[in-house]
Amino acid sequence: MNYQLDEIDKKILDFLVENTRMPFTEIAKQMEVSAGTIHVRVKKMEDAGIILGSSLNIDYGKLDYHFTAFIGILLTKSNRTQEVLKELATIPNVIEASVISGKYNIFCKVKAKNTEDAKRIIYQIDDIQDVMRTESMISMQEYLSDKNRLIDAVSI
Repeated sequence: MNYQLDEIDKKILDFLVENTRMPFTEIAKQMEVSAGTIHVRVKKMEDAGIILGSSLNIDYGKLDYHFTAFIGILLTKSNRTQEVLKELATIPNVIEASVISGKYNIFCKVKAKNTEDAKRIIYQIDDIQDVMRTESMISMQEYLSDKNRLIDAVSI
């Protein structure tokens, strides 16, 4: 389904990106349209797959997860990628995983409490069948993490 955003849709998305929990009635009030209009527009964007749901931003540091690492994973066989991804999905500390081109087959982001916890997670990844080796890169500081920031640049 090919859905074209218009000014109203873009404005609704701006409000929801800012606060996913904002009531439709409040959005409608600020946009000077009916709550029904907001509801119908959001439903159409959900049906088109533009809005995939809502999410929370969690500060893992406040939950004592201060260690972030990026792990490059090289596989023995690239045709095992989907099986390895399924195994990675069972490790809760793996918060992102992408199939990539280049030196590695898979690149993932891991959150851990400390270096000892990170070592345990990396060994767990190393133990997955057909993982040949991993390379870890420690994040010193997360500067930018906003999956919704591109919406401002989307032209209508």
